[in-house]
Amino acid sequence: MLPASAVDLTEAARSVHHFKINGFTATKEKPGYTASRVCAVGGHDWRIEFHPKCSNPNRKYYGAGNNEEWIMFRVRLISNGATGIAASFSCRLVDPSSPGSYCLDHEEIKASVFQENHSLDIFLIRRSDLEGSRRRYVKDDCILVECAINVLPGKPKDPAATLSVPSSDLHRQFGELLRSQKGADITFLVAGEHVPAHRSLLAARSPVFMAELFGGMKEMVAAPCVEVKEMKVEVFRAMLHFVYTDTVPELDRLKEDQATAMARRLVEAADRYGLKRLKRICVEKVCTAINVANVAATLALAEQHGCSKLKARCMKFTVANLGAVSATEGYKHLEASCPWVLTELLKLMVEGCK
Repeated sequence: MLPASAVDLTEAARSVHHFKINGFTATKEKPGYTASRVCAVGGHDWRIEFHPKCSNPNRKYYGAGNNEEWIMFRVRLISNGATGIAASFSCRLVDPSSPGSYCLDHEEIKASVFQENHSLDIFLIRRSDLEGSRRRYVKDDCILVECAINVLPGKPKDPAATLSVPSSDLHRQFGELLRSQKGADITFLVAGEHVPAHRSLLAARSPVFMAELFGGMKEMVAAPCVEVKEMKVEVFRAMLHFVYTDTVPELDRLKEDQATAMARRLVEAADRYGLKRLKRICVEKVCTAINVANVAATLALAEQHGCSKLKARCMKFTVANLGAVSATEGYKHLEASCPWVLTELLKLMVEGCK
């Protein structure tokens, strides 16, 4: 049984359910589906079903002659004799690295007029995406999905008039604005390359850009071209993509070692421009890739950019592997750049011996 915690948000009969699907990998081998408890919304009884592997009739992918398997959620009206119930059903994948944040590419809402035993399906995401490009949404072999049921009061006069509300497309539209460069009113010179952007959007997203472009520092950028020093152009472009879309596709597309290197550079860029969410996402990525070879350099990064969680992880790892870590070049750099951290390490070791 899937755990379902329903919370009525308004008098207009809205109920939100958070499903934590444990043992995600094993669900591929389980037949059938898993159903939630019955939930009452708008005076009617509903049930949500989780189907771990389904063929999507609306979107076929062919590989080795077979359709791709999708994760599907289904809402079903189970009240006896119910008819003409206008309701919507939405699902979205929750980002485990940032509670309260969601995967914008994988959220969907549908609406319909229900009668007894009528159901509505949402094909949320391909399993292969969660095993590949979207694997960061699987944490400890679990995924978290938010489902919501909205029931409209009364009965619709014309069922055909009930419209399906499309998912938000704002991030894609802003992404296209960045790609097309239409209306760009500022250009950055980064490592010899020109990168156009839009002042107002940058200022809305970053307090640093706001100060530079519209605050007391605006005289610094009176010229239409602003030079950005000590940053690689691919890092600046990735940061801009986040500013426009709130996503970091590079962390999913690149190979693991390249993605970690990009995340480290983006931690620096995010700290420089006051992008707290980007910094948090990238810190989470770096945390998952700590090893003997990079822990000292990562500890220096955490210390220099105020990443307390990352620092704590590195300190614990270093104490447990001090012999191997102290022989690395990164440790020598740590001694030179952050000598006070070694004192903290010593204190941590002493406390561990008590």
